[in-house]
Amino acid sequence: MEKQVLLTIRDLKIEGRSGDAWHQIVKGVDLTLHKGEVLGLIGESGAGKSTLGLAAMGYARDGCRISGGSIDFDGIDLRAAPEADRRALRGKRIAYVAQSAAASFNPAHKLIDQYCEGPVVHGVMPREKAEADAVELYRRMRLPNPDEIGFRYPHQVSGGQLQRAMTAMAMSCRPDLIIFDEPTTALDVTTQIEVLAAIRDIVRQFGTAAIYITHDLAVVAQMADRIKVLLRGDEVEESDTRSMLAAPREDYTRSLWAVRSFARPALPAATGTPVVSVRNVTAGYGAVDVLKDVSFDIHARRTVAVVGESGSGKSTTARVITGLLPPRKGEILFNGKPLPPSFKARSREELRQCQMIYQMADTALNPKLRLRELIGRPAEMYLGLKGRALETRIRDLLALIELEPDKYIDRLPSELSGGQKQRIGIARALAAEPQMIICDEVTSALDQIVQEGILKLLDRLQGELNLAYMFITHDLATVKSIADEVVVMQHGQVVERGPKAELFAAPKEDYTNLLLSSVPEMDLDWLNRLLAARGEHA
Repeated sequence: MEKQVLLTIRDLKIEGRSGDAWHQIVKGVDLTLHKGEVLGLIGESGAGKSTLGLAAMGYARDGCRISGGSIDFDGIDLRAAPEADRRALRGKRIAYVAQSAAASFNPAHKLIDQYCEGPVVHGVMPREKAEADAVELYRRMRLPNPDEIGFRYPHQVSGGQLQRAMTAMAMSCRPDLIIFDEPTTALDVTTQIEVLAAIRDIVRQFGTAAIYITHDLAVVAQMADRIKVLLRGDEVEESDTRSMLAAPREDYTRSLWAVRSFARPALPAATGTPVVSVRNVTAGYGAVDVLKDVSFDIHARRTVAVVGESGSGKSTTARVITGLLPPRKGEILFNGKPLPPSFKARSREELRQCQMIYQMADTALNPKLRLRELIGRPAEMYLGLKGRALETRIRDLLALIELEPDKYIDRLPSELSGGQKQRIGIARALAAEPQMIICDEVTSALDQIVQEGILKLLDRLQGELNLAYMFITHDLATVKSIADEVVVMQHGQVVERGPKAELFAAPKEDYTNLLLSSVPEMDLDWLNRLLAARGEHA
């Protein structure tokens, strides 16, 4: 017997504003969702996935407007309903789980206070009952110490725990529909498994319908009953998940299935003096040691991928290399010579030689500066370029990252796509003409098609400019694509390291095996098999 229809969207049109002009970003899309059903929305950046998901709540973000079509939620016309009625639905009957839990929680309030706000404000239950309910849902979400974790602040729990706490909070009023917007994108593979299993369990237990937005096809295969593919605001195709994975009808969908074909052959082991050597480094914050006797080398024209779950010490190692966190013990060598522990004691030339590209280009680029200023500042500061020489260098860098100088040089970051912003981050790092670049999760927030373009760009630049890369990532597919050597970290220690081919073919440590087994596969039954093999319920 077919389930009752919960949400019907017909011929939906949504426009975005650029200056004084409006342009369509969702172009007449239809969507039907039944009670208890999970619909996966996939497509590259700019496809309209998040915009469509928010529209299911009768909401359009700033700078957008719903210009046509109908949105019917359980018999309620969300376009015609007064804003007060729509607000009453949000949080109570329709909930939203954002991509970045860290940016979505109020840092000044404890988790349990933020959980209880929804059910109390909506009159679902009193505060005392809401607190007990929070503990029960924290337990169902497999959070550690469920009786106590709610009394922590957001910064006192890990990213994976915070994502699960957000999912529990979305369930606080037992909504009929939850929109999950890339909820595991920024998580390491082992944490992602926990979050996926917890989300799937809680949706099944409460019979909640869900729209699951993602660019990760292997993830959506574990979560969705049906998949809808979008491209530039248009629907490409839709079918049940098994049929979609086995035989996509459209060329575009098949191209999504084929991404990540890029995998450059690893170079042989390097000889000679490394560009950077991390030597027996111990470092931490306060009295706690986060890194414990860490050592590895990075040579010119080589990429060393540093992998491990959240809290393993990957980014802390980068902070030590750049001098932002002086080590308690050990040292950093640059071309065989010790660097001062703190960046404050390093010369401008020493600072120039090691640059960073950050994970979130949105927050790494000053929104008020145009691209000529963003790229030009490091070239002016480190190389002393001015006037025509600086202008020429900025244009050369834009061309190097495959953006037309005349078209882009005076744009603001807000006028760029996610992939274009990341390219500007790369150009800004290159402007200093460094020997080494630290790439900190530079592709994790990008869809797979854009990821592949960024990886190919980084590979080309490495060969042309003789660069050494330290590539911090939780994405082992990225490691397979671009790394020469792999350093595996856990609890602040290097547990295994070696050439990529050897480590993937025959890992020696149980933890490395755990990481490799946690990479999602394009198989509907993969998560069930993995949980069963680990003795967990599927």
